[in-house]
Amino acid sequence: MLEDLFRLAAEACFNLHAHQRRMHARGLHLQSRQLREDFIRILTEPENALTRQYVALMETENVHLTFTGDAVAALAEIAAEVNSRSENIGARRLHTVLERLLEELSFSAPELTERTVTVDSEYVHRRLDPIVKNEDLSRYIL
Repeated sequence: MLEDLFRLAAEACFNLHAHQRRMHARGLHLQSRQLREDFIRILTEPENALTRQYVALMETENVHLTFTGDAVAALAEIAAEVNSRSENIGARRLHTVLERLLEELSFSAPELTERTVTVDSEYVHRRLDPIVKNEDLSRYIL
């Protein structure tokens, strides 16, 4: 009888801890999703949004830069992922991510023959995935 009571108590504790872990994970997922959504808004909504700043910067070199919606979503996802794995510097991470994304384009802009560049999610992942996947590198570069 006492053993049954201990077993039931242990099961109840285990179930409670499992539930708490699921709720914590769900909360982190919701926080992460909210952070990505916030980053997307930061990249697109303000009059002086970072994406608009880079478009204007590239226009000074007569390069017409555009960002697709999936590119903005990929940038937000990468910034949120790097923030979760290393120091969480919030929206400032967007600046370093964009800087790395467009670094090569910025330096080669005067010599470009193609004057229109569309940044889509494929472009984002091709440029940033090698850095993001290497945690040591992303910690110092992004």
